[in-house]
Parts: sequence; structure tokens; C-alpha cells
Amino acid sequence: MQHTPASSLPPLTATSPIRIGARGSRLSMVQARQTQADILKLLGLSTEDADRCVPIIPITTTGDQVQDRRLLEIGGKALFTKEIDEALLDGRIDCAVHCVKDMAALSPPEFAIAAHPEREDPRDAVISPFTGRLEDLPFGARLGTASLRRQAQSLALRPDLQVQLFRGNVDTRLAKLAAGEADAIMLAYAGLKRLGMADRATGLVDPVEAPPAPGQGALAIQCRVQDQDHPALKGLHHAPSAVTVAAERGALEALEGSCRTAIGAYAQLEGGRLHVIVEGLKADGSQRWRREASLSVGADLEAARREADRLGRELGEAVRRDGGDALMLGL
Repeated sequence: MQHTPASSLPPLTATSPIRIGARGSRLSMVQARQTQADILKLLGLSTEDADRCVPIIPITTTGDQVQDRRLLEIGGKALFTKEIDEALLDGRIDCAVHCVKDMAALSPPEFAIAAHPEREDPRDAVISPFTGRLEDLPFGARLGTASLRRQAQSLALRPDLQVQLFRGNVDTRLAKLAAGEADAIMLAYAGLKRLGMADRATGLVDPVEAPPAPGQGALAIQCRVQDQDHPALKGLHHAPSAVTVAAERGALEALEGSCRTAIGAYAQLEGGRLHVIVEGLKADGSQRWRREASLSVGADLEAARREADRLGRELGEAVRRDGGDALMLGL
């Protein structure tokens, strides 16, 4: 397919419609509708103007279509964004709403992140008819997850668990659990909260003990480079959230994170101090490498974001040196 160069597309103007692209899942649509509502508010428009001025364009991705294999077997995290990237390059949409944890470590150079809205709770949720704690599951219990990180962290805690591949959206995974296909599943608590299903979580994982996926709970508003300063997109930005995301994504890039590596990262910004934890694990949970550090940040949160990225990269590089080839799946 031939694409119109993104740089040749005209930039958005104050009166241009802003077309939002998102995956077609229920969670993605909830996130897109919230983004739509926030943009309408920033532009001083009513909900009656939504379809004309800020329409939502659902896009089915390969990652959503293929559910019977791990992402690493079919191309990795990029399969959650490939078709959306193409629509952005072609000018069929003007921005995309992504879950940061589902984005590949590196994005195409034609794109920019215009904003990170305020981050939701980054923790993992455990859902089980038995307990809210992995420690209390019956011996040899079946844990359903598609995340290599969750697999490794869970096996590090409970080597007896039987990990089963569980892919699909939130409703699909909950239905599989209800059908008895597993004894417990793990999901991002942020997704449950956004869907109004927070009460389905029977327990929450301590993010210090088991750091979540880099950027979990955060959204990214991605656009073409020439549109990154559009007021309606930049107005969605929450600078403190961007600082923590920068630290975790910096670690991810340093570790060359993909679906073939079990990586967790957790950054907290409190009282002018940023604390970052980064860990990598062998896929079977038998080895774990962990680094953490803190730094003081000032009132300039853009400068803090750059410092957070640097610290995350330093910690990620240290974990990579510690773990070496054992961080890669199957080694």
C-alpha cells in the first residue's frame, strides 16, 4: 500500500475536525469517548457537535483479530497499532488513543505524543473465585494470562502455578474464567476501572513487589509531528503523569523491551521526588534482576520528564547488563 507522506499532509487548524482513531474493543471505545469529551470541552463545543467536529473512527487491528497465539509469535506489540499507524500516516485519522503499555518501545519518526492524560491506577488486578492473592491459590492452580511479565512474576512467587495462555479483551477473559478455564486471571486494574468493573477485582498486586508493565494505566494521544502543538491535543496533557511514564518507557527502551522480554517498571512522583523501580525476569521466574533509584525534581515538569527518562534508561541498562541473554524468552 502506498502512503501519502505524513509530512505532506496539512496540519490541523483551529476549525479542522479532529478524527480520533482507536481499536474497536469496548475498553478502547470508552477511552476514545473520554478523549472525545475532553477535546469537545477544550474547544468549547457541545456533545451535539461530537460526530461532526471530533468523530471517533474504530479500527480493527491484527492484534485484536489473532487470539490463539502469543503476540511474540505473530509480530509483537506493533500488531496492536499497525493499522492505526497506517490510518494516521494516510490522513484518515488525526490522532490515536493508545494504552501506553500496548505501544512498542519505538514509534515511527513521523509521529509524536501530543499528550499523556492523567494516569489511572497502574496496578495489576487478580480475579479469582478462590482468593485475591496469588499466594493463597490452591497448589497447582491454573493462572490465565498472555503477559510474559505476569507469568514470570507469578512463577517467581509460586513456581507450582500452571500458566495458561489467555488472550482477548476484558470481557472475553472474564467469560473464560467464569467458564472454569482457569482458577485466576490477571488484568490491568486501570482497564477494569475505566469499564466501571473495578469491583470484579478480588485483589490488587503491590506494584513495588511486582512492578507493572511500563506505562500501565497511562494513555498516549499520538498524532503526526506537525500537529503535536495543536491546543486541543496539548490541552489533554497531565505533566506529572508524563514524568512517571517517561521513566518507565525509558527503562523499556533501554531493555529493548518487547513481548519476548519479561520487564516491569514502576515510577512514583511524590513531594518533588521521583522513585523508579525496574526489573527483568527470566520467563520461568527462576531468575530476577532489579534496580531502583530516586531523584529530586523541581517545578519544571518538562525538565523533570527528561531527567525521568534518563534515570529510567540508566536503570534499564543496568538490569540488561545484569540479566544478559537470560532475559530473552526461552533462554
